[in-house]
Amino acid sequence: MTQDPLFFLVVIAVAAVLIILMMGIGTFGAGGELARKHSNRLMRYRVIAQAIAIACILLYVYLRGGS
Repeated sequence: MTQDPLFFLVVIAVAAVLIILMMGIGTFGAGGELARKHSNRLMRYRVIAQAIAIACILLYVYLRGGS
């Protein structure tokens, strides 16, 4: 499994979602002008990254036979 390039793609996609989520939560916590300016955009990026991560996971499961 660790030799599989598709597995690394899944790990990178999930890590990207986590990083974007943490940045979004950080801007919500900061509040003020920073939150007003960036929080909605970061959450949109998170949704897009999450959709890509789910597609990568489904592709991985499909190509590996579901087992």
